[in-house]
Amino acid sequence: MSNDDSQQTNVTASAQDKRPPAEVAVACPLCGADDCSVRIDDTMGTRVADPRVHYTCTSSAFGEHGRIVQCRSCNLVYMNPRPHHEAVVENYGDVEDQEYVEEEQGRIETFGESLELVQRYRAAGHLLDVGCHVGTFLTLAEQAGFDVAGVEPSRWGSDIARSRIAGSVHCGAIEDAPLPDGGYDVVTLWDVIEHLPDPALDIRAIHSALRPGGIFAVSTMDVDSLFAKLAGKRWPWYMQMHLVYFSRQTLPEMLRREGFQICEVTTHVRRVRLSYLASRLDAYAPAVGRAATSVLERIGLADRTVGVSFGDIFTVIAKKPESA
Repeated sequence: MSNDDSQQTNVTASAQDKRPPAEVAVACPLCGADDCSVRIDDTMGTRVADPRVHYTCTSSAFGEHGRIVQCRSCNLVYMNPRPHHEAVVENYGDVEDQEYVEEEQGRIETFGESLELVQRYRAAGHLLDVGCHVGTFLTLAEQAGFDVAGVEPSRWGSDIARSRIAGSVHCGAIEDAPLPDGGYDVVTLWDVIEHLPDPALDIRAIHSALRPGGIFAVSTMDVDSLFAKLAGKRWPWYMQMHLVYFSRQTLPEMLRREGFQICEVTTHVRRVRLSYLASRLDAYAPAVGRAATSVLERIGLADRTVGVSFGDIFTVIAKKPESA
């Protein structure tokens, strides 16, 4: 082997040594304890996560996930070990989700109701939507009179969002975004916090970005809901992209620890097309899902939107204290 070949081999080996591990063991994201019990075993095995399958908003890869544990100290449920932070950001950067756009009408109606909830606490001002995807909520908020901006890791999603609003959209993670201290009256986090490798760190950044008296609205799944308990391992939100599973107790506790006051905790209702709802059955009973879709199309109800709630998704409205 020549000296050049030897040097190239050493450079390649060095580069490989610097690659982050695929997974990292973590302590509890809420209390920091390193004492947990296994709630559900790993179902991914040696499979590599595919952004198109495991990281899209419309993913139906239910039941495919790493090991899910529960903290013995504070009861927070989370994935441990979890994918390395850099791998998570890279996967979301590659996400393209055309089905999300095709199903956007239901999301417009859902976000319209979420906006009304926010407006009960803050009717106007500067609003930041973290995980804004294609900008559906930002568009509604801008039309309602807010000055808006967004953060979105998906290059595809952030490009679409940027084309829809007058405000800026940062493509990347929230910790990389240029957020001015006290620059916003409202920050929203719709169905995003469960995807974050270190949610407390991001909540801290959001707290700094809000003005005193500013409002933080966040929605997520309730792992301690009756539906989640009845469904057990078949609860549809056990997925590879979900890293932390909050409850109506653990999320407010994390927000309080990071300096927020809790204003309201309420059940979240999603509006979806009936055809989309039928398609979600494919992961459990494909034949039933196809039959339901066919019937809905035949009777002309496929595009009808309905409100859906199993009581396992909730919204928290929190406030940064005026004296902060």
